[in-house]
Amino acid sequence: MTGTTSNTMWGGRFAEGPDAIMEAINASIGFDKRLYAQDIQGSLAHAEMLAATGIISDSDSRAIREGLVTVLSELDAGNFTFSTALEDIHMNVEARLKEVVGEPAGRLHTARSRNDQVATDFRLWVRDQADAAIAGLEALQRALLAQAEAGADWVMPGFTHLQTAQPVTWGHHMMAYVEMFGRDVGRFRDARARLNESPLGAAALAGTSFPIDREMTARALGFDAPCANSLDAVSDRDFALEFLAAASITAVHLSRLSEELVIWSSAQFRFVTMSDRFSTGSSIMPQKKNPDAAELLRAKIGRILGAMVALFTVMKGLPLAYSKDMQEDKEQVFDAADTLMLGLAAMEGMISDLSANRDALEAAASAGFSTATDLADWLVRALGLPFREAHHVTGALVKRAEERKVDLPELTLAEMQAVHPGITQEVFDVLGVHNSVSSRTSYGGTAPAQVRAQIARWKERLG
Repeated sequence: MTGTTSNTMWGGRFAEGPDAIMEAINASIGFDKRLYAQDIQGSLAHAEMLAATGIISDSDSRAIREGLVTVLSELDAGNFTFSTALEDIHMNVEARLKEVVGEPAGRLHTARSRNDQVATDFRLWVRDQADAAIAGLEALQRALLAQAEAGADWVMPGFTHLQTAQPVTWGHHMMAYVEMFGRDVGRFRDARARLNESPLGAAALAGTSFPIDREMTARALGFDAPCANSLDAVSDRDFALEFLAAASITAVHLSRLSEELVIWSSAQFRFVTMSDRFSTGSSIMPQKKNPDAAELLRAKIGRILGAMVALFTVMKGLPLAYSKDMQEDKEQVFDAADTLMLGLAAMEGMISDLSANRDALEAAASAGFSTATDLADWLVRALGLPFREAHHVTGALVKRAEERKVDLPELTLAEMQAVHPGITQEVFDVLGVHNSVSSRTSYGGTAPAQVRAQIARWKERLG
């Protein structure tokens, strides 16, 4: 096709069209067609403003509006034919608009550029995705709250280094993720607030000499205000980077929870049973029930982290204002957003369907000398020992229990008094796992009363 097709898009600047390689590397319609709704939304606002300021006639504005509605219906119905030769969604829509309404279509692009057009479309799309992420996160939080409420007083081991540390409650563990995902919601809300300025009217990079009303188009598109600097408006993608950063932190939280579900559902732990909807069997081992959804989610997180690194790399060396490099901004964000929403939906489903094994949780909580810290705390409170001495005494008692292959509550009072004669019968009141968790009444602690208070706070917050 080299040298045989005139490039109507660029008029007389080039005598010949690009060859197949240049067309392939230059075209973005294969992915930016996802912006069609935002592109038409922006064009409708722009056409209305052009008429309101007298830049185009009311009749032209009406024709453009009616034509854009027709094009939108074709796109929604999947009846639109995209052309790679027209490069991107903007030119595809404009070319079809010209077929529908004729000459007025040529006036739509007055006082704007594809630079501010794509920046506006992309902001609108990322804003929609931030809203979707917030909704998905809050749905997941509600599923975790339901689990927490059901098991607010169920004891389980709390871990450090994946070693049994102290008893906690199932509700407390679930609420830890409610807090994490709550901060993720906050990050998306913050990112949304910062991106909510309109680039439309910045034109190519310097603004325009036409008497446009940027406040009008900003309001029409739901932005708080127009971007205050035309160079910045068309040349930065920090709104997309911030979305990816929030998505990446959320992804890490999803991955950590996925990892716990994989561990907890194993035969060695048996803490939880995953539903059949989110598990698969083995083709050769009939006893297997694999937590595939959790494993896949744990892996898919890499796509989101990779998208963030990729876009940072694209943007890191670009001088002001627009460079074609920035065409590479969208595929990464599109894929990350799709992956995030799939991950949130999958995790909500897994948590909603999850069955916790209360007996296995309690048995594990009682093992591994999990109340050793309670013993040390009792020695400080009841006997007035310095904590370091109490720590030493407790260590000696743990060693004796290990030698006897029993847990701390199974040592006799005489055995304990052989290590420290001041120990009394009252020590056994703090050594049970239920006593342990009930005693952790500090704000944010694992005591069931504290857990229920946090559940109530979050239920009110989520509405």
